[in-house]
Amino acid sequence: MSFRNRISLRDAMIGIVEEPLLPMVPKRFDYIGNVAVISIPPELEAYKKSIASKLFSMRGNTRAVLNKVSKLEGEHRVADFELLVGETTETIHRENGYTYKLDVKKVFFNPRLYSERRRVASKIKLGENIIIPFAGVGPFVLPAAGKGAKVYAIEINPDACACLRENIRINRLEGQITVIQGDFENISYIFNSAKTSEGLVNTAFSSLHVCLNPEKAKDESFQIPKNGFDRAIVPTPYGMDHFLGEISKLVRKEGYIYFYTFKAESQIPGLINEYEKMGLEVELYRRTGNVAPGISRWVFDLKKIGLKEESLETVGNK
Repeated sequence: MSFRNRISLRDAMIGIVEEPLLPMVPKRFDYIGNVAVISIPPELEAYKKSIASKLFSMRGNTRAVLNKVSKLEGEHRVADFELLVGETTETIHRENGYTYKLDVKKVFFNPRLYSERRRVASKIKLGENIIIPFAGVGPFVLPAAGKGAKVYAIEINPDACACLRENIRINRLEGQITVIQGDFENISYIFNSAKTSEGLVNTAFSSLHVCLNPEKAKDESFQIPKNGFDRAIVPTPYGMDHFLGEISKLVRKEGYIYFYTFKAESQIPGLINEYEKMGLEVELYRRTGNVAPGISRWVFDLKKIGLKEESLETVGNK
């Protein structure tokens, strides 16, 4: 979670950073395991080493300080970082009773969503089938499997997929999780085209790379529920709201979708109307963090009450 000290970093920099520039010292930063992550504005270039040194000293087990120098970019959703203090960006992060091994420079991980991930996990029931696209290193995946669900985790970043495989092993959740490395847009098509009227559906791995046993991928198959998944957890990347239509096709009637999107508050009533047209009842929505001036991350708890064929196109990137 975001680390808050009795003395703020800005207060700690009094006398080091010139007073006119002091308001630019970031108020917020994160700890991912023992790696501190901060975004230092260009105006403080001359002070970044001093800021990093002070941040390094504010918590005893800190081993590295990273300066985030770009937004998330590319299909792997990875930002650029500058290592200011320390020798490695690999770390062990612990959250909600689970352990995550990751390299902060190679994968995306948002520690600020820890309470949201705990909330969603509290709703999961033993024996449910759950699909999680954009799974990352597993912060939604492991708690769901830990509640006794069968989880299908989809991730396009090979580094994140490898971390997820290791985290499954570390947390002793083998057998509960099927990890698929690939583009969800392609995989959702395979899932939908594999449906039959014969109970559970056997789907060949011939066109997928399965992280758990990649060397046996061509010889294995897995089963997906005929009537759809009980729940979908969708930590949607920015600008990819169009995936909601594909996700909803994979969820059974009366099933749930936890959908995350980035919007201005003024857009929320329109979104609710669009979701209802798609046959999705909004049971809850709330802000889960601010990401830019006027733009927040929102979560919608959606219950599938019946899709209307004419509304399956997309929610759109409004």
